Amino acid sequence: MKTYVGLDVSLKETSICIVDETGVALKEGVVVSDPDLIVEYLAEHSPMMQRVGLESGPTSSWLWRELEARGLPSICIDARHASAALSMQINKSDRNDALGLARIMQTGWFRRVQVKSENSHRIRALLNARSLLVQVRRDLENQIRGLFKSFGLIIGRANGGVFLKRALDVSQQAPELAGIARPLLSARADVDRQRLDLERQIKRIARENEQSRAFMTVPGVGPMTALAFLSGINDPARFARSRTVGAYLGLTPRRHASGEVDWTGRISKCGDTMLRTYLFEAANVVLTRTKQTCALKTWGMEIAARSGGKKARVAIARKLATILHRMWCDGTSFKWATT
Repeated sequence: MKTYVGLDVSLKETSICIVDETGVALKEGVVVSDPDLIVEYLAEHSPMMQRVGLESGPTSSWLWRELEARGLPSICIDARHASAALSMQINKSDRNDALGLARIMQTGWFRRVQVKSENSHRIRALLNARSLLVQVRRDLENQIRGLFKSFGLIIGRANGGVFLKRALDVSQQAPELAGIARPLLSARADVDRQRLDLERQIKRIARENEQSRAFMTVPGVGPMTALAFLSGINDPARFARSRTVGAYLGLTPRRHASGEVDWTGRISKCGDTMLRTYLFEAANVVLTRTKQTCALKTWGMEIAARSGGKKARVAIARKLATILHRMWCDGTSFKWATT
């Protein structure tokens, strides 16, 4: 008899539900969240399993890889879709969620999530760590600015190493604040050193990877954008057409059509926020800092003149996603004269 399995995974325990072809629950249980124990349980109670489903989440990538390595027909599904189906249940519990996931597997009403490779996760962890340190540095700078501003002392515009110098100059005007400002400035300097260390790692990895070096031939695309695209897309074969990558990254307008109502709104902003941000920043570089003329910049300038700079940047970001994907599929570099 064909069976279908739902796994509701938590850090300590995993609720398991097995249903038949009609959706009737055959077996329910709870095991420790260990791949070997889950495989052992399913081998005993569901030898004819067709699909094993679990929601996307913090530990789902690891568990999916472990179950796949042990030969289970594992499927990681979109947590938003699963939530929409599971919200129909009156009572929320791990047992009911496992039952709902098993029935989703049985009906086939799900969207499979592309589970990224371990290397992609390592690159993404590195980029996230760097972004976190940038945010911490900015928060410390704002705290220091606010401290001095309360006493009428203004640091003004200062980026990079200039901020530290100006902050020290301003602190000499208020010796009574030195005991407060000094620890903040020391922490800011330490965070900045760690940020620079992570950026050196990012540049080294980008130089060593052949595909990221090809990405960096595109105007506006640097090491972080190249690695973010590499880890965010993971497998270019996921997309049948390069133009769909922009929609995947939330760079296409939303649309609502129902009856006589039909309107197009702002971009959806779904998908990978970090990669979308980097592409937008790369688009800004294309418009404002790229000196060499290319078809991409000319096209963007025409949109900017017609519809404004922000829409032009979004359009270029979407075009960059398309170009990078096509380059990845074709194994080519950016062609300034013809692209």
